[in-house]
Amino acid sequence: MPLEIEWLGHASVLIELDGVRVITDPLLRRRTGPLVRVVPPVRPDAARDVDAVLLSHLHADHADPASLRRITAPVVAPRGAAGWLRRHRVRDARELSAGEALPLGALEVLGVRARHEDHRYPLGPTAEPLGFVVRGSKSVYFAGDTDLFDEMAELRGVDVALLPVWGWGTKLGPGHLDPARAAQAAAIISPRVAIPIHWGTLAMPRPVGPGRASETPPQRFAELAAREAPQVEVRVLRPGERTTV
Repeated sequence: MPLEIEWLGHASVLIELDGVRVITDPLLRRRTGPLVRVVPPVRPDAARDVDAVLLSHLHADHADPASLRRITAPVVAPRGAAGWLRRHRVRDARELSAGEALPLGALEVLGVRARHEDHRYPLGPTAEPLGFVVRGSKSVYFAGDTDLFDEMAELRGVDVALLPVWGWGTKLGPGHLDPARAAQAAAIISPRVAIPIHWGTLAMPRPVGPGRASETPPQRFAELAAREAPQVEVRVLRPGERTTV
């Protein structure tokens, strides 16, 4: 069966495989905290009839309670996150650790390591950041937020890798992939298709400094991946665009 991927913006991706619909880190609103969406809004029916939400970590640009409450599906979240989610009226929260898997219809969802800050600011809980591998007739790796890590080689050969290549500001802090490190990740994982995410969607209302053109990170990633991982097909999507694998 075909694998359908729709990048909704930032880390929100709709994955449709083997009759199951999964959404990652849904941010369905026009803003979160001080950050505003600078691309067209998410289409109203994007999260309709979703079977599960995969939540990578608790940072505000990934774990948005108002968006999560719009979705009636179970939320698969990192170990330590369920209490915070329930306090924010997300009722069906199921925790997963790296190395653990759970069935989801015809699919299996595997939690994998992510190298990223585990605390929700300023006074929120600590929860182990995760990536996820969704496996069925094809396989998808969703990195969430991460830097390179040793176990990344164990992901080698997935069909699609959804790789963050930037963020929302003019610079990246630790625990993130920039275009160069994302190209290294593509070389390590060697997916059939790599799709850059986590770029060009959110910004401060008044950006400080010249920043980067929103198109630069994915283009730079594609250039570097062609050199570092020529066997990998890079597909650059704009928010709201779909692709079939």
